Amino acid sequence: MVLKKTIVGITMGDPAGIGPEIVAKTLAEKKIYDLCNPVVLGDINAVKKGIVISKTSLRLRSIADISEAKYQFGVMDVFTQNIEGIEKIEYGKISATAGAAAFKAIKKVIELAMEKKVDATVTGPINKAALNEASYHFSGHTEIYAQFTNTKNYAMLLIHGNLRVIHVTTHVPLRQVADLIKKEKIFRAIELADDVCKKIGIEKPRIGVAGLNPHAGDSGLFGDEEEKEIIPAVNEAMKKGILAYGPIPADTLFSKAHGGWYDICVAMYHDQGHIPLKLAGFIWNEKMQRWDSVSGVNITLGLPIVRTSVDHGTAFDIAGKGLANPDSLIQAIEFAVKLASAQKS
Repeated sequence: MVLKKTIVGITMGDPAGIGPEIVAKTLAEKKIYDLCNPVVLGDINAVKKGIVISKTSLRLRSIADISEAKYQFGVMDVFTQNIEGIEKIEYGKISATAGAAAFKAIKKVIELAMEKKVDATVTGPINKAALNEASYHFSGHTEIYAQFTNTKNYAMLLIHGNLRVIHVTTHVPLRQVADLIKKEKIFRAIELADDVCKKIGIEKPRIGVAGLNPHAGDSGLFGDEEEKEIIPAVNEAMKKGILAYGPIPADTLFSKAHGGWYDICVAMYHDQGHIPLKLAGFIWNEKMQRWDSVSGVNITLGLPIVRTSVDHGTAFDIAGKGLANPDSLIQAIEFAVKLASAQKS
């Protein structure tokens, strides 16, 4: 029996950034077509520019329905969305046109996944300011997906190698974080962490839960969120047979996890989780003035569909220069296929 390949819908991201370039560089790799059936969503002229910048020899096939895709290596299938004024977009500059183009691709790929016309979705980088310029008032991909899939309980997961980090809160001002650290939200993140680890083959995940305050509160000396909210959530998880440990001071948790002590970490807020992962995955070559590695995947958990993403932004500073590294997008596609396969089984 020949297994049907996973159909992966890939959005181009903000066309003023590196999205179309990394899409072209990624789909110029034959291993992607060996792994899955990729289709790109976005304006075909913006995608064409990405091919030129990337100096790949890809050709384009414009489609208006997924059934028209051929998934032939060397010919990129593009679910075409014509965006008025896209030819006026300048690389590295925020614009409402670019924001609208990025948003429409995201919305369409969500629709296709909900209709089961694609098996997984992978998103290119967007600029939140451009999104808002276009009157789409979302703080990021995660919130867009939550709204259009009608999902209430969701969480952000970042992965680089054996370092995995799920977040209790994400895109909120730091002064609001402490008020959002509640037992129910923490317990839900722990449950999602346990579930995703099992889906990727970790039979008994060890989950390290970060403290919010310095020294994990030091028995209440530096805040009481640990005593009131985090410890009860960890205890609840342990009662249900989940191997959760904590709260652990954040300044030691991530180094332990990176070394293999824990299979996944629960971070309390955005930067607490993002900084260690990007320190491990992003390597800047000062001599060559380029990124030698831009490694890491962003996954939204709790959705009824599979969504993975690059773990970097639009890189306006190098957009249009052909310098973008596609590592993160390649990894995002690999994880999307793995999660889609787990969802089917």
